[in-house]
Amino acid sequence: MAHNTGMSDEERASMSGAMAKVLADLYLLYLKTQNFHWNVTGAAFFSLHLLFEKQYQEMADEIDELAERVRSLGFFVDGTTVAFKKISSIVEEQKVVSWEEMVKQLVDGHEVVIRELRNLNFLAEKHRDPGTVDMAGRRLAAHEKALWMLRSQL
Repeated sequence: MAHNTGMSDEERASMSGAMAKVLADLYLLYLKTQNFHWNVTGAAFFSLHLLFEKQYQEMADEIDELAERVRSLGFFVDGTTVAFKKISSIVEEQKVVSWEEMVKQLVDGHEVVIRELRNLNFLAEKHRDPGTVDMAGRRLAAHEKALWMLRSQL
């Protein structure tokens, strides 16, 4: 069915592709954060255990919002880890690392997501897509706050 919403099929496809990249990075950051929540140890255990939990719970809602935005533009979401790993810049951690390394990796991950959200926001403005501009702006602010909280632990 054709979409007559003021965005061309090419513009909507471009937005969908950019959102797929953010979604892949975000999902793998979510998994990494949850993994670290389960496996953190050391003197900072309690505060980091709670911080990581709060952050991955917020990301779960964000993942859903982003995927539903792709669907609202008329595209399907390939929501498999295989698909996400192909386009994500986030690398999974295969071993248990120190809490300091966990925090550093999550800082790096949030920086990746922030850069991708800035790219998404720029593209959304170019394609006159205020719904995505609004979502990207809100999500960008949330990741900047998460980044601040993580950096304060180091």
